[in-house]
Order: sequence, then C-alpha cells, then structure tokens
Amino acid sequence: MNSFMSISINEAKKSGRDVPVGAVVVKNGDVIATAHNERELDNDVTSHAEILAIRKAEQVLGNWRLDDCDLYVTLEPCPMCGWAILQSRIKNVYFGSYDTNYGAFFSKVDLRKFSTFTPNVYGGIMEKECDELLNSFFTDLRK
Repeated sequence: MNSFMSISINEAKKSGRDVPVGAVVVKNGDVIATAHNERELDNDVTSHAEILAIRKAEQVLGNWRLDDCDLYVTLEPCPMCGWAILQSRIKNVYFGSYDTNYGAFFSKVDLRKFSTFTPNVYGGIMEKECDELLNSFFTDLRK
C-alpha cells in the first residue's frame, strides 16, 4: 500500500504551480495510470489528479468501468472527483491527507450516501508525508 502512495507522492511533486496532488490507479497489483493536478497548466477546472488518472485508466482498459481497480491519492478527493470515483466504480480508495475544506468521503460529506456503488475508502495513508507536501506548497505560495 505504501509503495503505491509513494508513487502518488512523487507524482504530486510534478504539479508545478498547481496544488500538489498525485493519483495512481492500480489493477491486480499493477499501476495502470498516474496523474497529478494540471488545472493551471491546462486552464481546465476539471484537471484534478483523480480525474486525469481515471481518464487514463479508462483508456488503458478500454472501459469506463474501473471495477477491481484501486485509487491512491495524496489528498482526500473533492466532491467533483469523489463523484467521478463513484461513477467509475473504483473498488478501493486510499488517500493521504484529510481535506477539511472539501473532502468528499470523510471531512465534509460522504458522497457514498448518495450512490448505489460504495467503494471502500481509507484515509491517513502516509498522512504525514502528504501533509508536508501540501504545507510546503502553501507556505511557499504565501511568501
């Protein structure tokens, strides 16, 4: 589990001017997609790491249904990403930092209450490392 979160953290470090969030989609123990936030780069509000990783995984598998896939992401998904996760039928979600502003599974709302498909969601995976990445970004941003 930590090895996939480590990949997510490394992916988050590629976010440039974007909030450093990285995501990895895994199927049967194999990484099939990675992504990081690219909103600033793409000028696209939907270019969150989770959405981009889901899109890549769908292309790899040739199917929008990501049954039996796991998602590792450095930050608790927002509602937009959370709903995409539910709709794509990802089986397990593992995230690092809790998002007390926009968290869609624990911190603000649990979108699973509004869906017939309910993935398992686990928070706090390598939380310290994920928190440090975010804190460093926002500290530098405010300088």
